[in-house]
Amino acid sequence: MKTYEEQIAELYNRFPMYQQIGAGAYKPGLQNAECLDRYFGHPHRQFKSIHIAGTNGKGSTSHLLAAILACSGYKTGLYTSPHLIDFRERIKVDGEMIPRERVLAFLSQHADAAFSFRPSFFELTTFMAFDYFASQQIDVAVIEVGLGGRLDTTNVITPELSIITNISLDHVQMLGHDLPSIAREKAGIIKPHVPVVIGEATDETKNVFDEKARSCNAPILYAEERNCYAQAEASHKGWLYKETLAGDVWGELGGEYQKKNTATVLTAIEILREEGFTITDEAIKEGFAHVTSLTGLQGRWQIVSTSPTVICDTGHNTGGMQYIARQLNATPHKQLRIVIGMVNDKDISGVISMLPTDAIYYFTQASVARAMKAEEIARIGAEHGLKGTTYASVAEAYHAARAASDSHDVVFVGGSTFVVADFLRECIGK
Repeated sequence: MKTYEEQIAELYNRFPMYQQIGAGAYKPGLQNAECLDRYFGHPHRQFKSIHIAGTNGKGSTSHLLAAILACSGYKTGLYTSPHLIDFRERIKVDGEMIPRERVLAFLSQHADAAFSFRPSFFELTTFMAFDYFASQQIDVAVIEVGLGGRLDTTNVITPELSIITNISLDHVQMLGHDLPSIAREKAGIIKPHVPVVIGEATDETKNVFDEKARSCNAPILYAEERNCYAQAEASHKGWLYKETLAGDVWGELGGEYQKKNTATVLTAIEILREEGFTITDEAIKEGFAHVTSLTGLQGRWQIVSTSPTVICDTGHNTGGMQYIARQLNATPHKQLRIVIGMVNDKDISGVISMLPTDAIYYFTQASVARAMKAEEIARIGAEHGLKGTTYASVAEAYHAARAASDSHDVVFVGGSTFVVADFLRECIGK
């Protein structure tokens, strides 16, 4: 019998994986998902679910809701992607990753099944999650869309609540080249009579969401219009949200963009309470204050050390980088040093143009096939006035930045989820 490591390596190699190869692994349409759903006996029908789509903020929103639900006494599944270090990060119950033995048993039993099609990596792992959640007799699962919404494998579910965090230009080659087109794909998760929360909208995306909600008779709420908190005060490694539905709430997630995610989560909690979920004020406070330890969330304005201050963040498109760049400029430092790499299907120039020109740059590339060569990122950076040196790996770039820093500098690592993954795996704790 194959070992766990052998099975995981085979899973990566045999099944097209978007994380590694990009658009070649994307299989639009639900035909495969519906076939897999029948094969596995419709496991998602055995538990309630919350479905979350959006360009940015899906991960933070998913983890916050999962933490709060678990603190409220619900046995809670959480399905997210991509993972940073361990494949099993994608599938958790009450913050605990799916056991290796369960992954091994699933792959041993089903990877060689006589499917009339070749499922993608994401299609197969989605049903690994659903099958595991059903076997664990969970109460509710928080399900994060992989890509888009309308044609995403996860869209076979009928949730208690749909959430769309926001829309910005990303994955344009698959979802559309303008905001309304991308919004229509994300709005595909809106189901008949199922309430939907929109975290952030523009006039052009709001029209898309309103039209889709009307056609489905789905109640729709916009978090930005709800006055979910009176004020957000920056505190050490987080935010204090004043006068929420649970009183004053401290959130440990410190990114500037978390203020938007918090409004989305608090609006979702309002609806879940109306739908019959018992969510206490204490659970809300506990979930916000300890989401990283409760769920294992990493890479969201994560301060991994001080003296110098070292921060990593998985924000990787213009929608996310606008907040990161603003917060980097506001973070006290003697010298800002930025370790950056990106994948080749992003708006590289758009992201680079947002970065501060007075930083020292360490251009690098992650260990995935989609990674843009460090030299090419440096060339684009130079066009926007960024100065720095290229490095063959994230570890080399980070160690060079760290070695050049004094105690008052700030080192930021980001530009790609995969850069952060390499950083956490290769540089932290070693």
